[in-house]
Amino acid sequence: MRGDNPRPDLYGVRYAPRLTGRPSTAAPARVTVVGRHCEAGDVLAADVELPADLRPGDLIAVPVAGACRLSMASAHHLVGRPPVAAVHDGTARLLVRRESFEDLRVRDAGL
Repeated sequence: MRGDNPRPDLYGVRYAPRLTGRPSTAAPARVTVVGRHCEAGDVLAADVELPADLRPGDLIAVPVAGACRLSMASAHHLVGRPPVAAVHDGTARLLVRRESFEDLRVRDAGL
């Protein structure tokens, strides 16, 4: 999660991700949750328990990612910064929208 959140790589911070968006009664499995940047420092949580029936498309929430996460984020590999949402009493509210490729492109001065 180097582009989204450099804290794990810089400070060794690890999070407690949880499956969200669907219920699961599967037994827990020990897994490592990584970001999308395919680099050694892109590990969010190593050897954590998540349901064994995780599948592509599942949503994993990473609660309490830290106040500095957005300000420290970058467009590493031209991947836009993630959205920020607040959740209260089961209701989510978008605070900052996801950065799009178009957002990155309009800043390019060209050749």
